Amino acid sequence: MDKLSLFGLVLAITGIVGGQLLEGGSINVLMQLAAFLIVFGGTIGAVMLQHPLDVFVSGIRMGGWVFVTPVIDTQKLAHQITTWGGIARKDGILALEAQLKNIEEPFVAKGLQMLVDGNSAEKIREVLDIDLQSYETLRWQSARVWESAAGYAPTIGIIGAVLGLVHVMQSLGEPAKLGAGIAVAFIATIYGVGSANLLFLPIAGKLKIIIAQQVNLREMLIDGLCMVANAENPRFIENKLKGYLPEAS
Repeated sequence: MDKLSLFGLVLAITGIVGGQLLEGGSINVLMQLAAFLIVFGGTIGAVMLQHPLDVFVSGIRMGGWVFVTPVIDTQKLAHQITTWGGIARKDGILALEAQLKNIEEPFVAKGLQMLVDGNSAEKIREVLDIDLQSYETLRWQSARVWESAAGYAPTIGIIGAVLGLVHVMQSLGEPAKLGAGIAVAFIATIYGVGSANLLFLPIAGKLKIIIAQQVNLREMLIDGLCMVANAENPRFIENKLKGYLPEAS
């Protein structure tokens, strides 16, 4: 669980609700079902219209990464690759076949299997680069699902505001209905702008960081496997892979 993301979301909502209460307002004023349906229903529909089904579904699933971030341990993988280099240099490439049973990540397993099968560094890089490109393309497109939601939400909020004002104009002869129409108008705008800046854009930004880390991990693996295939010295492999590791703060 990413406690920082959870704390940030709670802090943002608390700040807005707390400010509303300090101004003497009521929380109930912020709870408008009509405005909610207009903004979120319209935003989801527009996003679905823009993206293919696989990209939309992938984007929704990836949204969970913000709070449950995938494990990205570049240091562990770098150590593992260096160990493979030592085994291959001492006992030969075929000795790495025993390492396959301990690997769960498909991309890592595929690369190591190609290495064990005796493929050259050029062939390993060629195949894995294509896989990485496909992986990266889908992930970036999925992150843009949240970016597009952030773009649509404020505009649809304005549509909700206009609809609320239209309702007000139609009810000028009935003063009792004016308050509800005005509330929908302003709350729809709050929902649109608030969801874009407090939810959709932060999620998209966080996903981009995670995707960049995952791509860095895979690039390190490709580079490492190619060095093992070329029978590079394990110390050289270790020193080069250190360049992929995050700098200590």
